[in-house]
Amino acid sequence: MEYIPAKTIVNRTKDTSWFGTDYNMNIYKGCCHGCIYCDSRSECYHVEEFDRVRAKENALEVIRNDLRRKVRTGVIGTGAMSDPYNPFEGELMLTRRALELVDAYGFGIAIATKSTLVTRDIDILSDIKSHSPTLVKVTVTAADDALSKAIEPNAPPSSKRFEAIRTLSQAGIFTGVLLMPVLPFIEDSDENVLAIVSKAHECGARFIYPAFGMTLRQNQRDWYYEKLGGLFPGQGLVERYQKRYGERYTCTSPRAKALWGVFKEACDRYGILYNMTDIVNAYKLGYADSQLSFF
Repeated sequence: MEYIPAKTIVNRTKDTSWFGTDYNMNIYKGCCHGCIYCDSRSECYHVEEFDRVRAKENALEVIRNDLRRKVRTGVIGTGAMSDPYNPFEGELMLTRRALELVDAYGFGIAIATKSTLVTRDIDILSDIKSHSPTLVKVTVTAADDALSKAIEPNAPPSSKRFEAIRTLSQAGIFTGVLLMPVLPFIEDSDENVLAIVSKAHECGARFIYPAFGMTLRQNQRDWYYEKLGGLFPGQGLVERYQKRYGERYTCTSPRAKALWGVFKEACDRYGILYNMTDIVNAYKLGYADSQLSFF
């Protein structure tokens, strides 16, 4: 494992609207899941050799000092730029130790991951939940394991992620699905979306937050198109993307409106939340302002 210097790790977010997080924490840099669509490959993030995972030097000491300096507690989000449960975490346990610090200093946590390793830390997540809002978001974009393996080759198959959702939910952790991105012409079918909603319901997911489309920019676009050509030869997918989206950053599925209709109906039927405000209000319900005020 290569270590890179970091003066600070827990930083205040500019906008709390994304799942109500007040701070952001990335212990690792880079990701080895190999997802063909990852926006973090974009040139604007300046992450060289994105597929190589590196850890922040003296991460736990830096995080402890960051938390001690905060005059206000709140919810810390992690998993925005790199998965906190990459394969190296199994041995290094930096995320686990960081969660212990989050617990000790009275902060809440909102985790985004594709890894089943998150279930290892249910004990600490339960401790955090006893005093502060706690949320786990598991990304699932394809109901079919074969498709998920193709587009997210080094991440656990979707079926294993659903099992993790079930385990977390049964432990009382507020858990749901990040249904994003939904790749145009590949994943944007009623069958795929409805299967994900159904499986999420079966596993006790409290919410599903969707984005029926994807983003493409800079070198990420070239990487994605190269992978499409190799994974889906003869289907003309690259040409379809180029014709419809050109150089656009936001690539909304041409079926987005129809998908939203079937998605919303299914979620309403199962009682699954999908509106951001409702999700944030639900997982923060019962935590008094005093618990997220001056430390």
